[in-house]
Amino acid sequence: MRAKITYLVTAAVLVVYFVLVGSRGVMLLQHGSLLTVSFGVAVLILPVIGLWFLWKNTQFVTRANRLAAELDAEGGLPVDELERTPGGRIDRDSADAVFARRRAETEDSPGDWRCWFRLAVAYHDARDTPRARKAMQRAIALHDGRPAPT
Repeated sequence: MRAKITYLVTAAVLVVYFVLVGSRGVMLLQHGSLLTVSFGVAVLILPVIGLWFLWKNTQFVTRANRLAAELDAEGGLPVDELERTPGGRIDRDSADAVFARRRAETEDSPGDWRCWFRLAVAYHDARDTPRARKAMQRAIALHDGRPAPT
């Protein structure tokens, strides 16, 4: 729940920031000179890109949470079997061992979104965020019956 609240607060702050930046862009456009209009257009593009990025991330998180809830209802969520350091961090060797099992499971069933979901969790535990995101995107696509991204 804490993560959801943090995400919502961060998203709200970003939206306020985008509105403020957008208003500055409009002010520059209203000034009317070639230089200010050019800067105004450039300033307006940034909030549009930011809003698009925020929207895509929100969609991704919502879909991943939906898959997690469905997998939890089936009893298929991966069990936390990772060893931890005295400071509470995940032991790298333990994460690598779990990752190897998840990768083999996914190679045996490449069309199963559940395997890809568990692989994404293993990538995340191994601190490989880009691959975790790609694996989760593939799980979402397979679940929704869409072509999986490569």
